Amino acid sequence: MNEPKYSIILPTYNESENLPLIIWLIIKHMENENFEVIIVDDNSPDGTTQVAKELQKIYGDEKIVVTGREKKLGLGSAYIHGIKFAKGDFVVIMDADLSHHPKFIKQFIRHQKENDYDIVTGTRYAGDGGVHGWNIKRKAISRTANYVTQVLLRPGVSDLTGSFRLYKKRVLEKLVQSCISKGYVFQMEMMVRANQFGFSVGEVPISFVDRQFGESKLGGNEIFQFLKGLLYLFATT
Repeated sequence: MNEPKYSIILPTYNESENLPLIIWLIIKHMENENFEVIIVDDNSPDGTTQVAKELQKIYGDEKIVVTGREKKLGLGSAYIHGIKFAKGDFVVIMDADLSHHPKFIKQFIRHQKENDYDIVTGTRYAGDGGVHGWNIKRKAISRTANYVTQVLLRPGVSDLTGSFRLYKKRVLEKLVQSCISKGYVFQMEMMVRANQFGFSVGEVPISFVDRQFGESKLGGNEIFQFLKGLLYLFATT
């Protein structure tokens, strides 16, 4: 039986400082696995695409696939775009800003194999998972948002807004097609839809580290968008 292949989709926007390190860490922690990294860059003005192409020269185009769009179009569409290039049986989605450590991917893979899960999601809110680098206010907002979501939507997972997950490719394709949310709420809708479709989901505790370089993509609009998305999902599921 052939070893499964894992396609790691990295959506990027202004990640030229972080990209070399995250790619190095992925390659280090994924040795002995059959994998590829698909970098989907949204025409970053800081030269992220050029950095990605240099990394492709170093590691080879079998390992590093570079693609992109003309402008910033949101996470959901970045995954749709990345899936078109994915040759793997499984797709890993993660952030490129070093907030997700690639060392956890091996744990996702192991957990998936043990139980044949359709999805394995990283959780900051179970076991020894946690968040580093956030102030008390941000932690309180995140915890409250997660709690309200659990009460209203009963999604069957402890961390609904995380964006570090492993999917069977066909499962991710079905979920992406069924989701209509954009940006921050997209991850939440993915898990709600997965629960609706009856997909099996496993959880692995992860440490989330706030970004070290560059600017956070989350602005003051974040809470409003979250509440709007939560109400939409509550009304339609």
